[in-house]
Amino acid sequence: MSIHVVRDGETVRSIAAEYGVSPQNLLRQNELPPDGALVPGQALVVQFPLTTHTVSPGESLFGIARQYGVTVDTLYRNNFFLHGQSVIRPGEVLTVALRAPTGGAITAGGYAYPFISRALLEQQLPYLTELIPFTYGVLPDGSLTPLADESLLISAARQGAAAYMSISTLSESGGFSTENARAVLTDEGKCRRLVQAVADTMLQKGYRGVDVDFENLGAALAAPYAAFIDRLHRRLSPMGWAVQTTLPAKTSADQPGELYEGHDYAALGRAADSVLLMAYEWGNTYSQPQAVSPLPQVEEVLRYALSVIPAEKIVLGLPTYGYDWRLPYRADTAARSLSPQEALALARQYGARIEYDEAAQAPWFRYYAPDGEHEVWFQDARSAQALLTLPAVNGLRGVGLWNLTRLFPQLFLLLNEQFSLVTPR
Repeated sequence: MSIHVVRDGETVRSIAAEYGVSPQNLLRQNELPPDGALVPGQALVVQFPLTTHTVSPGESLFGIARQYGVTVDTLYRNNFFLHGQSVIRPGEVLTVALRAPTGGAITAGGYAYPFISRALLEQQLPYLTELIPFTYGVLPDGSLTPLADESLLISAARQGAAAYMSISTLSESGGFSTENARAVLTDEGKCRRLVQAVADTMLQKGYRGVDVDFENLGAALAAPYAAFIDRLHRRLSPMGWAVQTTLPAKTSADQPGELYEGHDYAALGRAADSVLLMAYEWGNTYSQPQAVSPLPQVEEVLRYALSVIPAEKIVLGLPTYGYDWRLPYRADTAARSLSPQEALALARQYGARIEYDEAAQAPWFRYYAPDGEHEVWFQDARSAQALLTLPAVNGLRGVGLWNLTRLFPQLFLLLNEQFSLVTPR
């Protein structure tokens, strides 16, 4: 595998010829537009298949998999353009085998809102070991708001991904409720009711783990929150169910701020089976234009986490999105969230050139629209590769994608080439 950065005047055909690969494979695996339009500075993943198969009339994906002694899932993962569907056409060239992964075995989870389209979800599920429908809300009395997760659970079961229940203090207003968390965490009866509600829902729906996301807790709730995670773990572990909690991106135990003070990394690492580092949102809706997950800052958070939590419990959160800011920047103007594919479409539409910030390890560009100048920071193969070195080098448990409604094809190409997947217990 190589990552190629598009130069002026290059085409899909000329790049494919440079590497001796199929132009069709290069175009389809990177989800380029049908006309092959490229943007100067755009990054492409170039794959070098070990074994390929040209589809003959009447052949099926199952038959081809059996012919080569591989699974249908392997064919899905090696051919992103199949979109997790079994429809193949005569003359289509499928990648049967790639070089063996060298990054080790990891888990790969992904969060999905209930409104995600089935087609988009099933396109990504072959690359995931865990699916986390987001989210059941925690109410002040310890009960849960409902979640229309049935279709997501059906898709996860069909693909063989473990479904993790998500509970959070996210309120209907869109923010995380400190009040709801305090009401439950500091009251024995309400806490017991919440644990029971989680267990009942997991049993009813067939969940195999729970992901807990309580944010903006403040220092006073740090100990009660860790005690809750421990209590939840003691209740669910005998059933064979796992507990994961999400952690804000801290760099020290005493980092100030309501977002950070309520999360005791060491205590939560002891209590939970795994923790997910939310290593994103440096660039966010109301920040100045910047990378969502700048590599030096992510590395600093990971260094601290590794100092108090075993590596085999740490899941690195990866963003699948970027932001589009209007310039000049104003703190009261919200940036628009967008996928890497949407960012590239904007660059093509307005004739922008993509730059790359070597310090942050992130791509960005500016463009002029009818409403003025914009600056976009997003993810591409280079930024994803920089982040994916961290699980491999540090022996982390896995990665978690926020979120699956923002399609990032190149991330899956890189994951598939570098890691084997292991389903969590």
